[in-house]
Amino acid sequence: ECFDGSGYPDGLSGESIPLFSRIVAILDTFDAMTTDRPYRRALSVQTALDELIRYSGKQFDPELVKIFHEIVHDNNYSLSFSQNRVSQSFSFLPQA
Repeated sequence: ECFDGSGYPDGLSGESIPLFSRIVAILDTFDAMTTDRPYRRALSVQTALDELIRYSGKQFDPELVKIFHEIVHDNNYSLSFSQNRVSQSFSFLPQA
């Protein structure tokens, strides 16, 4: 499903798409873009964020993309980056 309703299988749009599904769509896409694939090298974190923003409102929930972008850039949150790649485990919990 795409946020604008152009997806499949049911053509759901906006908040009719379950919240968990909208979150997973962003995270799965970000992970796919920031990891090496047999056919291409990983994109930088910034390039991946730019792509999420580019498709915000079309493929992705714009409010969730905004939140994800803030989380990645907020110094109060911990994301482990290694050679422009997000580690397999990261925490969205504020650092004490």
